[in-house]
Amino acid sequence: MPDSSSALVDAPQTGFSDRARTDPDEQRAVYAIMEATGNGWATSIPDVCRGRWHGIECMPDTEDVYHVVSLAFGSLSADTAFPTCDLARAGFSPALLALPHLRSLFFYRCFAGGNTRLPEFLGRLGPMLRSLVVRDNELAGGIPEELGNLTGLRVLDLHGNGLSNSVPTSLCRLTRLRLLDLSYNQLNGPLPDFSFPELTVMDVSHNHLQGRIPSSISQCNSLVKIDLSRNLLAGPIPPSLGELTDLILLDLSHNRLSGPFPCSFPNSLTTLLLNSNPMSSATIPEKAFKGMTELNTLVLSNMGLRGPLPESIGELEKLRILYLDGNKFNGSLPRNLMKLEKLSELRVNDNMLAGPIPIGRELVWKMGRKLMVHNNSGLCYDLSNGRYEGMESMSGVKYCQVKSAEGEEGRHATKHYAAAAADTARVNRTPPSASGSSSSDSVPGLGGTLERLVAVAELLFLVTVFL
Repeated sequence: MPDSSSALVDAPQTGFSDRARTDPDEQRAVYAIMEATGNGWATSIPDVCRGRWHGIECMPDTEDVYHVVSLAFGSLSADTAFPTCDLARAGFSPALLALPHLRSLFFYRCFAGGNTRLPEFLGRLGPMLRSLVVRDNELAGGIPEELGNLTGLRVLDLHGNGLSNSVPTSLCRLTRLRLLDLSYNQLNGPLPDFSFPELTVMDVSHNHLQGRIPSSISQCNSLVKIDLSRNLLAGPIPPSLGELTDLILLDLSHNRLSGPFPCSFPNSLTTLLLNSNPMSSATIPEKAFKGMTELNTLVLSNMGLRGPLPESIGELEKLRILYLDGNKFNGSLPRNLMKLEKLSELRVNDNMLAGPIPIGRELVWKMGRKLMVHNNSGLCYDLSNGRYEGMESMSGVKYCQVKSAEGEEGRHATKHYAAAAADTARVNRTPPSASGSSSSDSVPGLGGTLERLVAVAELLFLVTVFL
């Protein structure tokens, strides 16, 4: 990244001049760092910048002296084969402090055994450092307070290291952060009052964080992704999250968050995951999803939510995944669900819903097993949308029957299709002739055909009665 305070020539390099050389102090430092990670072979390279490998980057100053600006270790894939670390003995070398122009430091799967700690001296790498990534290692201890001194950091990624203790409040000084990933560790305690105006990604999922979601997050007004899932966070969802107008993904699932259910969310959201939070007795406000025209994934499973489903759900025309299962919703499904033509997964099972399922036969077939409506004793399927025989996802669901008796006009009742068909067949069956033989007996081979025709006529009559 360009930096006006740097003495380096920040421009594309077309080659090395005859006088180009690596800074000798940095050369020795690189040898020590490589040796500490189990890559002693680097000492055979007389000039580490001119003979550089994939994983080291250098830039010249105005005197054509080259300085190390990036070091990376760990094999991400066959195409990005940085030097791998010797897991049995790799460690962080203090020689890193002898690289004053270092902008990026990357360690991936370098440290095993849980005996290596993030060293405090990393906090002395200086304001030039823009990116610190230590990812998927087996580390001991917590995050050093000293990392808060790296005020030039844009990226801090400590994902998947087994780090413990609390998140140091000193990280609040990293006001230029754009990505913060502390996920998949064992961090505990409260989440600090972060307020990073340039932050776009915050991921602290899969930890043991406690306390409330700080309302200061709403001051991180550039956020695109927030993932706080699988922690022990409690209290209500801050209404101020609705002020994050660039937010695309919000995942607060698997916490201990309570009601009330927010009245609104950012209209920019495409993914909203709130499942497995015990909001017992909370209801969804009618306009909670109003204007969320970009939303394609909404997961509200196992939250103990009550009351009717808001009509605004049926206005989410880009919705592909809708999970409402494991709650205590009552009333009927919104009629405008039939407008959700892009829906590919729907779960409303294990609720207390009643009335017709407002989804056409074609969409039911399209979703297949990804449509789950069981354990709602009052739900039925409207024959006007087409029959559903053979659809496993509709097993146990009844057809809606419109009663025409006095006082019941227009109300939906239910009856298993098989029972209704049997009743109709008994009413319309033609009695046998006086001779005791049917007309099919007089024409060889016609009996089976007539039986099928009669069955079809009975089904057509049944549909007419129900419509």
